[in-house]
Amino acid sequence: MKINSLSIISVIAVLTPLANANAGAIVDFYTGAMVGVGGQVLFLDHHDKTDSAFTLGALVGVDIPLFRIEAEYNHLASSDINANTAMLNAYFKVPSMLVTPYIGAGAGMVFDGKYSETIENVKTTYKFDTSPAYQGMLGLTIDVPVAPLKFDIEGRALYAPKVYEIALSGEKPDFLQYDVRLKMRLIF
Repeated sequence: MKINSLSIISVIAVLTPLANANAGAIVDFYTGAMVGVGGQVLFLDHHDKTDSAFTLGALVGVDIPLFRIEAEYNHLASSDINANTAMLNAYFKVPSMLVTPYIGAGAGMVFDGKYSETIENVKTTYKFDTSPAYQGMLGLTIDVPVAPLKFDIEGRALYAPKVYEIALSGEKPDFLQYDVRLKMRLIF
């Protein structure tokens, strides 16, 4: 009788932490912030303009066992370009314990942007058109077991075609930003 009671208590003790640990694993809602560093490129034919850049952003989403869906806002900035993006992202996660690799894609728009250049002491500023934007991400999620926090280390490339029109020529350059981002997500 003592052996049966001990066996039942052992099984319950082993299964209880697993049940509690997976209780929130079905659907986790989160909000978060991000910061990133990288570069920006404006390109048109063979005339590329490259600059270092940084990203600040906020996000909100839902995390389910194999997938994650999030909406994000980003402010992209460099010495010549400032722009904002609104994106909807989908991620596929590779299941693992504390570090989870993932791959993702997003679509949205670039808006409220501008590009400034100075040629022969004449400064010209071009306003970005609201245009579609696409991005691809590859990263790792680090789960903090004792707190409702997750950290993502992510490489991202964002592309937006024809962001503004050059006066007189009517040409429209494309925009690319690539960066490494650190995201902090608060699970609730």
